[in-house]
Amino acid sequence: MKISLGPILYYWQREMLLEFYQQMAGLPLDAIYLGETVCSKRRALRTADWIDLARHLAVGGRQIILSTLTLIEAESELSVLARLCGNGELLVEANDMAAVRLLAEKRLPFVAGPAINLYNAGSLHYLQQRGLVRWVPPVELPGATLAAILREAAELGFADQIEVEVFSFGHLPLACSARCFTARARNLPKDECGFVCLDYPDGLPLYTQEDRRFLTLNGIQTQSGNVLNLLPAWREMQSLGVNCLRLSPQSQHMAEIVRGFHAALRAGQGAPPDLTPFMDAPACDGYWYGEAGMTRQSPAGSAA
Repeated sequence: MKISLGPILYYWQREMLLEFYQQMAGLPLDAIYLGETVCSKRRALRTADWIDLARHLAVGGRQIILSTLTLIEAESELSVLARLCGNGELLVEANDMAAVRLLAEKRLPFVAGPAINLYNAGSLHYLQQRGLVRWVPPVELPGATLAAILREAAELGFADQIEVEVFSFGHLPLACSARCFTARARNLPKDECGFVCLDYPDGLPLYTQEDRRFLTLNGIQTQSGNVLNLLPAWREMQSLGVNCLRLSPQSQHMAEIVRGFHAALRAGQGAPPDLTPFMDAPACDGYWYGEAGMTRQSPAGSAA
């Protein structure tokens, strides 16, 4: 079982980004995803900078993947997408169908990110025949459904030709919109946002009237309020055929999170380490068990 570090979903200053990846370079990560997936206005690092950083991080057999935007809204964004897909060096994670088409036309292998709506083996097979080599299922896909898809993929004869990577830690990316919710919260128009996302390195928490954290606003992206933690389910995922666990970056304690996952996988037996002290919100895992996503379930599937 491998551990990957997903793309940073938030807007951080250039110095913070570089310091973060300098720290990640020394951790037991099998793959690191780089690039902006949320908002094209976030330009602390440009395409050439991401590629240079990729070369620096690609040591000791570690795989580096470039991630694309989830929502394409302008011609200029298509131009950046074309440069990413044609970088000629690094594997690309496609987060919308425009990227899939570009990569398939170039006959290049690619990762299908969690924003690609793949919910059955037939669709997965269609993209596998066009270059898909790794699949990150949608974050709301239950484990039982994933198991059924992988069984059918085996029957169709292509299950052993793809890797399966499950989003396993972090605030869940739930939806993207043409509206910028963070700017709206500050009474600013989207085109004159002042880059207020920089003030919220882990997103802007949204609470109910009962003071319960409900969602997290991250520019045009809406995330879960609670933090997904599927570490207790890693053995189950391994038995289903999952190859890799994706950890979504947060601004604090990421090294402890990575080491916790690595320690659990290396030990193989016993209870996994408690990651609660390193999380900025309560844990959730409901989607994996076919329940409401914000709930926390036991590994057996009953409410904790």
